[in-house]
Amino acid sequence: MKINLTVNGEKREVEVKPQTRLLDLLREDLDLTGTKEGCGKGECGACTVIMNNELVASCLVLAIQADQSEIITIEGLNCQDELHPIQKAFINKGAVQCGFCIPGMIMSSKQLLDENINPTEAEIKRGLSGNICRCTGYVKIIDAVKEAAHKMKSRGEDDD
Repeated sequence: MKINLTVNGEKREVEVKPQTRLLDLLREDLDLTGTKEGCGKGECGACTVIMNNELVASCLVLAIQADQSEIITIEGLNCQDELHPIQKAFINKGAVQCGFCIPGMIMSSKQLLDENINPTEAEIKRGLSGNICRCTGYVKIIDAVKEAAHKMKSRGEDDD
């Protein structure tokens, strides 16, 4: 069946099977491999994307459920061929270890900072609570979100 969706600002019409997951559509059909599959059960956050301004585990969403939706993946965060301030902060703070969880962490951070540009540490922890990282111990990730919030606030970039 054909579905229409907007992915990272680009309107797309794609043919999908009824059982195709959004994760597979993104990775296999649209070649957007930044979104990762971790657990396949919606528990690890590696496949997190923003769908219609809400965080979703793309491994749990059927592609047909995304018909007429707007999807933002990690590839959609670049700002005029530059890394998004959140991506820069993750690099600056050393929050990128193996990199597997980072796309989901960054998407969750974006959603958090879009809703609250001045989060407390507790709010950051709550905002990232659906994401599991086995490398960093989260301290550097939390520091990166704080830095990104500071930079975005000072530049007035609360909706990139």
